[in-house]
Amino acid sequence: MGLQEQVSGERVHIGFFGLRNVGKSSLVNAVTGQRLSLVSEVKGTTTDPVRKAMELLPLGPVVIIDTPGLDDEGALGAQRVERAKEMLRTADAAVLVTDATRALQPAEEALLAQVRALGIPYVIAVNKADLLADLPPAAPHTHYVSAKTGAGVSALKEAIAAAVQAGAEKERGLLDGLVTAGQTVVLVTPIDSAAPKGRLILPQQQTLRALLDLGALALVTRETELAQTLALLKAPPDLVITDSQAFKTVAAIVPETVPLTSFSILFARYKGDFARLLRGVAALDTLQDGDTVLISEGCTHHRQCGDIGTEKLPAWVRAYTGKQLQFAFTSGGEFPADPAPYALVIHCGACMLTPRALQARLAAAQAAGVPMTNYGTAIAKMNGILARATAMLPEAKTE
Repeated sequence: MGLQEQVSGERVHIGFFGLRNVGKSSLVNAVTGQRLSLVSEVKGTTTDPVRKAMELLPLGPVVIIDTPGLDDEGALGAQRVERAKEMLRTADAAVLVTDATRALQPAEEALLAQVRALGIPYVIAVNKADLLADLPPAAPHTHYVSAKTGAGVSALKEAIAAAVQAGAEKERGLLDGLVTAGQTVVLVTPIDSAAPKGRLILPQQQTLRALLDLGALALVTRETELAQTLALLKAPPDLVITDSQAFKTVAAIVPETVPLTSFSILFARYKGDFARLLRGVAALDTLQDGDTVLISEGCTHHRQCGDIGTEKLPAWVRAYTGKQLQFAFTSGGEFPADPAPYALVIHCGACMLTPRALQARLAAAQAAGVPMTNYGTAIAKMNGILARATAMLPEAKTE
């Protein structure tokens, strides 16, 4: 992915939901202006969520998601419905597609109730409006459209954009409250066998860009050249940000008087409720023999020898706790609706997830009474530097 592209985790995610054969996929194609989804008269053509990153004017960069029908049947159908509900839990906005020739069905009413309960901005797109001779007055949030003729599609796009903007929180920056113009920040980026060839990983890219936007002075180095880098500076840096895996090595090199944190901690703070993640890390001290720890990543990637999620973290947790533990793993869009079977969830920094997606996972863990933390916070604690790694964060001062 080029640096000029808007990453998925920073785009607004708009989910299209509805029963089978309401013309949901046809409407998605009309809104996107391309054949994103297969269309058929056969019920249940959309069997898995279909995503498309695109520009949706007047909103800007978005991810459009076409979901399976909410009334799908059978064992496989039930799984498809659950997939659709998973998308609802992570969507920044929802479009409920209904059929103009009939009243709202119970499954549609239930979806609207869930949307409202979750506080998700929404629009009701009443499709097949071309089949009615006279259109009744539109109810609040409701817009008549025809995927077949294109009538109302432009107005629908504007309504979606207005709903997203009305429900949007004030935009915050990755380094809010931590870095100001003119300050010097050192980024420590280890290059090992797991590092992608020829490029920096996404958290490093985005942190570097955030520093440039702020007008800060950014220096990038490996941990093997960190001591040399610090020695070249006329004054100590204002902040050092490291890959969490190098916390122990970097903490030994960086003077105690210099603030130190990690990319994972910064992104977890940026995307979610960091105060809750910080509280959750205490569960590392209460794990018992036989407990299962869920390690969850927001992206999918090729697993290599020494993978942090499936190999390094389990080994570090076992060594730190001295307990006989079990580990489970999820990646990408997978996350249990009910994490109750787990004693602890350790999540990545969520650079590929939207804030709503990470917050939905935090909410699921909280509802199940399961503590949740993130990679960087857990690694800092296991290396005995948690207080130092979070000292500069306002959230840590309230804990």
